[in-house]
Amino acid sequence: MDLKDRRTIRRYAERPVSDELLRNLLSLACRASNTGNMQTYSVIVTRSEEKKRALAPAHFNQPMVTEAPVVLTFCADFNRFSTWCEQRQAVPGYDNFQSFVGAAIDAIIVAQTFAVAAEREGLGLCYLGTTTYNAGQIIDVLHLPRLVVPVTTLTVGYPAEMPEMQDRLPLDAIIHNEVYEPFSADVINKLYAAKEALPDTAKFIAENGKQTLAQVFTDVRYTRENNEYFSKVLLDVLRKQGYLK
Repeated sequence: MDLKDRRTIRRYAERPVSDELLRNLLSLACRASNTGNMQTYSVIVTRSEEKKRALAPAHFNQPMVTEAPVVLTFCADFNRFSTWCEQRQAVPGYDNFQSFVGAAIDAIIVAQTFAVAAEREGLGLCYLGTTTYNAGQIIDVLHLPRLVVPVTTLTVGYPAEMPEMQDRLPLDAIIHNEVYEPFSADVINKLYAAKEALPDTAKFIAENGKQTLAQVFTDVRYTRENNEYFSKVLLDVLRKQGYLK
């Protein structure tokens, strides 16, 4: 699939993803850049129906978790590297927030490199943003030890559908030259005009009983209450896993 044509796939054909293909794609993904060539990430491969069902509640029981042939959980992992250090008469100092951030960035880079390689082979995938919402549940299901924290999840399989492509903001909304340019009301109106004029937008607003698309995001989909709750959950996970004192 050409990058300009990519789309999220949530329904999968009953066609297995071979171990050979999966390992090859993961091998390619692990060629991605990472901090200090430490490779402080791990990937948990879930294929069994039992384990997928166990993971599903952590992802709000989204059907693609149990329907996809493969579920990949990408983790920030300083456990392996710290163990290596200790066995080589070195004292690791990676039980801190900076180390988690670096490992999380590297894990996400690997996930996206995998995604590009997988889509090139005709596979479809969906990122699950629920991973950090319920990281504690995932830790329990996957038996993740200290200094291992899940940061993102991909469901992977051959597409059973080819949905419409999602809109994207114009590049001018994203790119800043030399310094960050503030957004005036006129510029915001221009940048969001196409998104707000989409036929589905009016339907989306009406279904949620709101007046604007922005209100759907702030009042329904990603509320302050939920953001603050799941922030606390994640901070608690980071303490439990050894990244925060």
